[in-house]
Amino acid sequence: MIGTIYNTAMIIIGSIVGSFLKKGLKEKQQTVLFDAMGLAACGIGINSIVNNMPDSQFPVLFIVSLALGSIVGTSLDIDGKFQSLVDKKGGSGLGQGLSTAILLFCIGTLSILGPIQSAIYGDETFLFTNGTLDLVTSMVLASTYGIGIAAAAVVLFLWQGGIYLGAGFLAEFISDPFMTELSIVGGFLIAASGISILKIKDFKTMNLLPSLLVPVLFFLIKSIF
Repeated sequence: MIGTIYNTAMIIIGSIVGSFLKKGLKEKQQTVLFDAMGLAACGIGINSIVNNMPDSQFPVLFIVSLALGSIVGTSLDIDGKFQSLVDKKGGSGLGQGLSTAILLFCIGTLSILGPIQSAIYGDETFLFTNGTLDLVTSMVLASTYGIGIAAAAVVLFLWQGGIYLGAGFLAEFISDPFMTELSIVGGFLIAASGISILKIKDFKTMNLLPSLLVPVLFFLIKSIF
């Protein structure tokens, strides 16, 4: 799990460096950074959607995923509980930044396939690459939201660690069609997070997280039958 440890460390280091940069920023500069983060998240999300949509073998699955996931998430009030907990511990606004960070760090090809490559083949390339990218991302996010972004490192470690431990089963389960559908849904969630940061529409992104489970359940059932 050297790659996962490296990835986790890069997020912590980036968050520390970014939090120091935040202290030297004026209010106008922080506002511009918020806008930049929102635009970046929108761009990353749209790119994921556009790149994967043509390869989708189940063009209605992402719609069903978003619909069912949002209903479940809203019923459980995941976003409200998450924001309340995070804002209580780290100050107002951190919840939005942290939810964006978790999505950016965890929902991606490198972060999902990396632990599998590491466990089965001992190849850490994906994770080292992902860690380097996350270093820059966490630095920018922390310069906007503060040191609290480092908490995303814990989520990433548990996420990648779980995939690493279950690599034997997951290697058989994770296919190109599965990654395509997951990337489309993940793209919508990241884009929604960006739109929320820009204050165009408050999507309460954490309530959409259960949407990611729908493709998992779909392909799991499909593999059984």
